Amino acid sequence: MRPLRPFNFNTSAELFPAAIRKKKRAGFTYRRFGTAAEAVQFAMEQLPTDSLNGAYLQVEEARFDQNGIRSLYESEAFPLPRRRKVEPAANTDADAA
Repeated sequence: MRPLRPFNFNTSAELFPAAIRKKKRAGFTYRRFGTAAEAVQFAMEQLPTDSLNGAYLQVEEARFDQNGIRSLYESEAFPLPRRRKVEPAANTDADAA
C-alpha cells in the first residue's frame, strides 16, 4: 500500500448538495470555494446537518462525503480556526445573583 499524499487545503474546491432532494426547501445549492479549507469550514459550521447528509466535496479528482469532510475539519492540518462549541449554561440564575 503506497502512502497517501498530504491533503492540500489551499486547492480550490466544489461543494455539491445531496443528489436526490424530493423537497426543494431551504437546502443549499452548488458552491465553489477558493480553497478547500473554506469549503470544509462552511460545510461543518454553516450547513444544517440534514443538508450536509448526502452532500460531497470535490477537490481535484478526490471526493469526500460527510464523514470525509468531518475528518478534514478535525485534522491537525486544518489551517483555519474552528468555531468553538457553545456549551449550554448550567445555571444562569446563579451567575445573575
